[in-house]
Amino acid sequence: MPKVIGAVTVDAMRCKGCELCVVACPTHTLALKSNDVNDRGYHYAYAADMATCIGCAACATVCPDACIEVYRVIEK
Repeated sequence: MPKVIGAVTVDAMRCKGCELCVVACPTHTLALKSNDVNDRGYHYAYAADMATCIGCAACATVCPDACIEVYRVIEK
């Protein structure tokens, strides 16, 4: 069975740190930057452990600002 590898990109400047994506991620790939803020003053989401991403796009679905993109690659 082929393995699906996912990749997540977050537009840190648009992210308002609502943490909905962090909660929605089943593999705990995303986290909030606790020490850094974006230009708007928010702690933003980032891919803390990209190796665990399965490309399910749950994070992108719940993001109210549409600042998350998910890519999937199928390994054969």
